[in-house]
Amino acid sequence: MPVQFVYWNQDFTKDVPVNTNNTSAWKSRFDTAIQAGWMDRMERGLLRYRLDDLQTRILPGPCGFVAQLNIKRGLERRKPQEILSIQQDFNAELFHFNKVNPDEIIFEMIKESEEGHEIGRQSCKTIVLVNVSPLEFGHCLFVPDPARCFPQILTRFAVEVGIESVLLSSDPSFRVGFNSLGAFASVNHLHLHGYYLKYKLRIETIPVRPLIPDKGFYTLGGFPAGFLFYTESKGVKDVASAICHVTDFLVEANVAHNLFMTRGAPPCEDDDDKLLRKGVRIAVWPRVACFGTKEESALNVALCELAGHLPFKNKKAYELTTESRVIEIIQRYLLPHEDFLQLEKQLTHHLMTL
Repeated sequence: MPVQFVYWNQDFTKDVPVNTNNTSAWKSRFDTAIQAGWMDRMERGLLRYRLDDLQTRILPGPCGFVAQLNIKRGLERRKPQEILSIQQDFNAELFHFNKVNPDEIIFEMIKESEEGHEIGRQSCKTIVLVNVSPLEFGHCLFVPDPARCFPQILTRFAVEVGIESVLLSSDPSFRVGFNSLGAFASVNHLHLHGYYLKYKLRIETIPVRPLIPDKGFYTLGGFPAGFLFYTESKGVKDVASAICHVTDFLVEANVAHNLFMTRGAPPCEDDDDKLLRKGVRIAVWPRVACFGTKEESALNVALCELAGHLPFKNKKAYELTTESRVIEIIQRYLLPHEDFLQLEKQLTHHLMTL
């Protein structure tokens, strides 16, 4: 029986101060549980390799890309599954998260309201387990209701869990992300990634253009082209619902996509607010689909790369890459500009009619 991590709305950290290290001076109960559990599994040898401090450099240029060298992940991670469709069915014969070693489970997340289990979520639970091939410190996987064997298609509950996990953390360096099928998801069993990255990312403060502000829906004002949602603790359910309407639309249209959730500044023009981290920014990037077995090139463009975090598996590529080269690579995976603008119109109309 896994350890249970029970939480309430009052456990959300309402405001996270930003310092030069992009870390917090104190740990929330959530951070303590994740980090202690992750370190314990690493010390017990449950990870495929020991992750020490990664060699890191900030690429010169306005994008502020954070490049990291992680050779072991490229050599020792599990072979990705062959993905042939964004709507591919779950296959119990392949690897899925009900097959993991139970010792890899850090805890089971359960949300309660004042009256007990939250209304509408009585049957929903989330297993949090270590990623045995970690990208960064604390790299874990959130698997919503694993026994129901959902394919890698977002549900509202999964989005809520992702946003609430960021709110439960007192550390601005805690990030959560999702890769759809066709967007470099490695396993077709619903899951999100969570990990700590202590370096600031441009996505935390990048300017946005409003689309439907009442629903927290914006478009990113810079590279790479995508959409942005923003919510503080009281708006999680409504914004999670809006996000799922967008991702459901993308799935129906067979458009691959990546999501990235992080503490971030409110979507406004006030420079003073750029230092605030009261809420969560959720970036959604529609992109060109990639099918077949996941290619192991020097730089695979998925949730991390689109957010500005570049894990390299090759030392030469890590040392020689430039911002312009990274932009060139990422651009190949983005929708053509006209297609993105058309999708923006369709999604805006879709959300306004709900």
